[in-house]
Amino acid sequence: MDRVLGIVGGSGLYDLEEMTNKEWRAIKTPFGDPSDQLLVGEIHGQSVVFLPRHSRGHLIAPSQINYRANVYALKSLGVTDVLSVSAVGSLQEEHAPGTFVLVDQFIDRTFAREKSFFGDGLVAHVPMADPICKDLKDRVAQHCRDLEIKHAVDGTYLAMEGPQFSTRAESKLYRSWGCDVIGMTNMPEAKLAREAEICYLTLAMVTDYDCWRSSDADVSIPEILATMKQNAQNACQLVVKTAQALNSKAENCSAGCNQALEYALITAPDARDPDLVKNLEPLIGRFS
Repeated sequence: MDRVLGIVGGSGLYDLEEMTNKEWRAIKTPFGDPSDQLLVGEIHGQSVVFLPRHSRGHLIAPSQINYRANVYALKSLGVTDVLSVSAVGSLQEEHAPGTFVLVDQFIDRTFAREKSFFGDGLVAHVPMADPICKDLKDRVAQHCRDLEIKHAVDGTYLAMEGPQFSTRAESKLYRSWGCDVIGMTNMPEAKLAREAEICYLTLAMVTDYDCWRSSDADVSIPEILATMKQNAQNACQLVVKTAQALNSKAENCSAGCNQALEYALITAPDARDPDLVKNLEPLIGRFS
């Protein structure tokens, strides 16, 4: 099986001009429509699928994103690796605006979202102790060094519900927990990618210092937008570099991402809901 790189574009990244042989495709899923059509094409011969998380034009708020449909659509198009490009606020002094943080942990504080493909009729419990793909993270970290992009390797992402930004008290609380960045979109996206056995990495692009620094003004939207524009340019360079270096043939992931369901399906085969099993064919087909 060939590897296919999926790019989920967050705030500020709505298209990839570097792609060739590209075509926008409408994908239907059992969980409804994805955020937008998916852009299928190539970057230097590597198959790439791009999905604007908020849709082109940024029409969908974080809580209204159909995360299950997004991940399902990527999986159905053969995506094996996902680079999730996301705008975040910084909770630590060293992560200045413009820094890219290669997240390795999450704290999920969202509460209004569907978080699993599984449920009544087919129960599954995937491991999430290490929620991102170390292999993909190590490769992207090297690309950041090659491109001289300011970055930090490892960090904890606090996923909040939104769409409002944090209160100052909340921001200070999350900072006291040791969180590095705060955002609104990577949960349950990371959990669903694990259920879909996709190698997943968050590229957290810092736009501001959130509001924990009492000496600063509150979060400034114009400043965020200016930083987002520069971040998007750097992210595009990084996407091209990642696509160029990705091995064309799928290989076993040392982190086990592509085998996450191996022992996760709890419901006995003869007791599984046949309709749910059919709907989940792109995810669990290898078990049938």
